[in-house]
Amino acid sequence: MAISLSRRTLLGMAAGVPMSAALAACGSSGPSKGGDGKASYWYLSGKPQEDVRTGALEAFNKAHPKSKINGTTFQNDAYKTKIKTAIGAGEAPTLIWGWGGGTLRSYVKAGQVEDLTSWFGDNPGIKKRLFPSAFGPATIDGKIYAMPCETVQPVVLYYNKKVFDDVGVKPPQSWGDIMDLVPKFKAKDIAPFSLGGQSRWTNMMWLEFLFDRIGGPEVFQAVFDGEKNAWSHPAAIDALTKVQQLVKAGGFIKGFSSITADSNADQALLYTGKAAMMLHGSWSYGIQKNDGGDFVSGGGLGYMNFPPVEGGKGDPGNTVGNPGQYLSISSKASAEQKEIAKEYFAKGVLQSAEVKDWIGTGAVPLLLGTEQQLAASDDAEFLKFTYGIASKAKSFGQSWDQALSPTAAETLLDNIVKLFQLSLSPQQFATNLNEVIGK
Repeated sequence: MAISLSRRTLLGMAAGVPMSAALAACGSSGPSKGGDGKASYWYLSGKPQEDVRTGALEAFNKAHPKSKINGTTFQNDAYKTKIKTAIGAGEAPTLIWGWGGGTLRSYVKAGQVEDLTSWFGDNPGIKKRLFPSAFGPATIDGKIYAMPCETVQPVVLYYNKKVFDDVGVKPPQSWGDIMDLVPKFKAKDIAPFSLGGQSRWTNMMWLEFLFDRIGGPEVFQAVFDGEKNAWSHPAAIDALTKVQQLVKAGGFIKGFSSITADSNADQALLYTGKAAMMLHGSWSYGIQKNDGGDFVSGGGLGYMNFPPVEGGKGDPGNTVGNPGQYLSISSKASAEQKEIAKEYFAKGVLQSAEVKDWIGTGAVPLLLGTEQQLAASDDAEFLKFTYGIASKAKSFGQSWDQALSPTAAETLLDNIVKLFQLSLSPQQFATNLNEVIGK
């Protein structure tokens, strides 16, 4: 499975559309949605995405009373822990929600999920209606093990227009601009960047872009391909060094290591003007629209793709994030449960009401032929922006903690925390990560 969708465009192969809003440290499950179902489905909580997922499930259950599915919600981090434990114990729900990539690969190697290749072959119309590039993270060793669903989610650099106007500065057009803006915002007691650092994966997005902008997608691809000492590539060391320079300069909000993305506190810092900028997934737009009063509707939110790094080899049109979300079927489910799951794939995923609801959250669905609906949305400008980034990117790199195996991903996230806390050097980071390449 190639992590970089090199020269495959979201539109170029036909058009289409998205790691989620992370979590509080200890999450709990939500109420069951339809307790008389024969199959089960766990998925992420958090507004407004939870409402769309629940709405799609309830619509399916109403239309298919003999094939009902019980839904249970979990916060992001709690879900990641619980689903792995359940799968390891052979007690997974019928439908397994995820991000594909390395975690899916581990499920496949353990024989815990169904091979859907022949099912897609028997139902070509289902695959053709979805964005082609979304199938990359669903495909392991040439076989499809998951149904792409929901939306495409590139990572976006957001900024508060009023804060920029008040300080009298322009959005950054390069890494040098970013570093130059730091002291200007600090002088006004404004944090240059908001960051929910306790959630770890939020820090990771900075490295994903810096690796790409400095060395191109090949740098992380070498890690995914298992090349020895790939983390010690000169471009990797340069990226690790630059992010520490930003930390040392005071680029992030004080106390960022204790802020969780699950609480949306990082996003509140942006729309209340306490921080000038924030690097976050495209799903953040819907959260800011939902929670930020008239910040979005009043034109206060600005957004852009991550700027280039001077002298870097990466294409500034590249992006990182999530080419889609994914639903797999537990191999431990009964034959009846597996059939219900496939019926949900065919008749419950991205039906018209769900597509409308996703667009209503400011997200771009993973379904072909939605251009007119996007253009008619109140959020048409942002949706066009998101669609353009995803469709024009020569490389759409999957989020690292999903691309790698769970073992390597956990080591990555732990070391990223230490890197941002300045408790280990770029070289030490590279050495620690080199030890888990291929594991």
